[in-house]
Amino acid sequence: MTTSGLFISFEGIDGAGKSTHIEGLAHAFRAQGRVVSITREPGGTPLAERLRTLVLNEPMDAMTEALLVFAARRDHVQNVIWPALGRGEVILCDRFTDSTFAYQGGGRGFDWQVLSVLEQWVQGTSVVRQGSEAIQVLQPELTIWFDLPAPVAAGRLVGARIPDKFESQPVAFFEQVAAGYAKRLEADPSRFVRIDSDQAPEVVWRDVVHAMQNKGLLPW
Repeated sequence: MTTSGLFISFEGIDGAGKSTHIEGLAHAFRAQGRVVSITREPGGTPLAERLRTLVLNEPMDAMTEALLVFAARRDHVQNVIWPALGRGEVILCDRFTDSTFAYQGGGRGFDWQVLSVLEQWVQGTSVVRQGSEAIQVLQPELTIWFDLPAPVAAGRLVGARIPDKFESQPVAFFEQVAAGYAKRLEADPSRFVRIDSDQAPEVVWRDVVHAMQNKGLLPW
């Protein structure tokens, strides 16, 4: 990271248990005296939340989805994430760019290279290295992927709430989403920690804490 803050993202399909463990980690960091902000994507700003409503509920093709998600992300990065990191805060984000590659790239089958270009445009900043200008792309310092079989996730969500258009997709869609996450992990393994979310909540939490400790982000 180029700032004093800490940026951690949480990934996985709905029903994988992200929200519960985000709150747990927020408590652990606050106990260390850190200032913690919990945010989400799409969303995190008034504009991004309005775009989120469109993405989750309105019919549209994969390119439109991707463009709206990255537009929301740009506003979120510029107005929430970068400022908080500059203040030295801990940012815990429920989904970030890996979700776009997983859902629009994996689930929808949208062009992976186009998503990569959008990622650089939206998250990139110019830096000077050895006398030449380069683009540095903002990424979380750590991404925790809660990996859960799609049929198990579907069972957990039954009756929980009215599903949005993604939650209403068939199991095959979520299998493609999982493959998208796996592809992102393979491309950047040092950033990812995969957690088996098909376990009792207390076991998943133990694995999350151990992962944070192994990364030197929480004390043993």
